[in-house]
Amino acid sequence: MSNYQNLLVETLEENILRIMLNRPQVMNALNKTTLEELLGAFQNEASQPNIRCVILGGVGKAFCAGQDLEERRAFAEGGERPSLQQSLELRYNPLIKLINELPKPVIGMLNGVAAGAGCGLALACDMRLASPAASLMLSFVKVGLGLDSGVSYTLPRLLGMGRAFELAILGERISAHEAEKSGIINRVVEPDQLENETLGLARRIALGPPQAIARIKKALNYSQTATLAAALQNEAILQEEAAQGQEYPKGLRAFYAKRPPNFSI
Repeated sequence: MSNYQNLLVETLEENILRIMLNRPQVMNALNKTTLEELLGAFQNEASQPNIRCVILGGVGKAFCAGQDLEERRAFAEGGERPSLQQSLELRYNPLIKLINELPKPVIGMLNGVAAGAGCGLALACDMRLASPAASLMLSFVKVGLGLDSGVSYTLPRLLGMGRAFELAILGERISAHEAEKSGIINRVVEPDQLENETLGLARRIALGPPQAIARIKKALNYSQTATLAAALQNEAILQEEAAQGQEYPKGLRAFYAKRPPNFSI
């Protein structure tokens, strides 16, 4: 268990990293310390060679309520105007990029509300499992803001432009079941099974070929802004890398021997 002020970070079963936001008294709202700790956890601990999958969740009844608005109270009461651009460029944007570019799957475990930047954090994950009590809400508009935390990029790609625009400008809450039907959440799990189901999915990922999984994530992310021709060329490059590595022949030998491959060694 690593020592953080606002996070619980623990390596499970030697190859699964669990990062839990740990400010339940404020619904895991993101303040400067929490964001800096998240950056550190993804930069340092998630990048360790033994880690094959990351679980991101929240302690208590919420996943993450977004930016901690107590940090903006002085401004709201007539104080100095904050630089939101600086805050985004120093902390939020690097965090979203780290999750996106991490060559390992990140599973969002949503036990409750994911609002504002917390919604952006959830959408940045590669997959999301959720309790029926979970919900997503783009609450930016309710305090007179646009979008940040990567939402303008991730949400239209998951939902389509029309529905994403509607949710963004109305700030309406979307339930876990509705999010599952829309494809934002991979599946809804009963509350008492959420941790076990998420860990079970992480275990399945951890048994897979890590380099192949990293290339799959890289290819899918690349394709979001690429032409078909560029995506095809990128696939060819990544497949050649795979052919020169150790996982492909290991997988082939297992196939010919009619046994499951063992990518743990």
